[in-house]
Amino acid sequence: MTPKQTLKRSIVFFLVPDFTMIAFATALEPLRSANRMLGYEAYRWRLASADGRPVRGSNGVECAVDTSLEDERRKMAGPERPSMVIVCSGLNVEKYQQKSVFAWLREEYNRGVAIGGLCTGAHVLAQAGLLSNRRCAIHWENLPGFAEAFPKANVYADLFEVDANVYTCAGGTAALDMMLKLIGDDFDDNLVNRVCEQVLTDRVRSPTDRQRLPLRARLGVQNSKVLTIIELMEANLAEPLSLIEIADHVGLSRRQIERLFRQEMGRSPARYYLEIRLDRARHLLIQSSLPVVEVAVACGFVSASHFSKCYRELYARSPQQERVDRKQLMAA
Repeated sequence: MTPKQTLKRSIVFFLVPDFTMIAFATALEPLRSANRMLGYEAYRWRLASADGRPVRGSNGVECAVDTSLEDERRKMAGPERPSMVIVCSGLNVEKYQQKSVFAWLREEYNRGVAIGGLCTGAHVLAQAGLLSNRRCAIHWENLPGFAEAFPKANVYADLFEVDANVYTCAGGTAALDMMLKLIGDDFDDNLVNRVCEQVLTDRVRSPTDRQRLPLRARLGVQNSKVLTIIELMEANLAEPLSLIEIADHVGLSRRQIERLFRQEMGRSPARYYLEIRLDRARHLLIQSSLPVVEVAVACGFVSASHFSKCYRELYARSPQQERVDRKQLMAA
């Protein structure tokens, strides 16, 4: 390599069972494209797993790896030590309990290695104790359970977050945006634009762009007042607002709100509010080990019995059965 052709980063992608292939691929491909655009190997990577064996992704495809955790430990003190480790995970991350992996991540971080997480990778980093008082991002579907399990982490529904030497992204194509930012930090916008052209994307999204579709598109609702009310509801699940409080906030009467919700949502505002609280409860039951009574409180229910009654009416099973069914599915 000439002086200008220096290795910028050597990266270990650590694969966790059921990792999300799209996040992994969209993190890796920009590096390959950047090398191609530059004409030399500015980025180098290898794949690792706990035991050095292939890892099956959530789509059922097995991915061969280059090294094991034991191999990576041997490399830590030598010239092959990476400058960055990125944890790739996805489904069922809540059951991943590998203390040796958590210890290795801490050791790498303490040696100055940047640490990252794709999709639900933030969960693994939090288990390793690396996200206390740090900003992080995780897939929106996992955010409620993550926030309850790791209250010291500052989690956001952003596409990605960079806090000092820790990188996290929500998964999916957000991995592309995070890696394009990294390439831009290492080089310049010109290289980023060339990589964007190569992978057929027209822009780099900002960290705070939405993970999910805007409410207008997601729900097919056009009425701005109804959208404002729904946003209020989603922001106040643990301590639900009364209809009078909502009415005062949006400048409508209770009767007007009732009529609008019947027209736009096909049910009363109280019923819709209940459904989104129960949806959050379902995510917490699936993703966390919180007692049912704590799930109930976190979703604005005054008693576990009332919560169980409402849950059974909507989902035709009790919260306890929901959790049992989930455990059986994960064990299968």
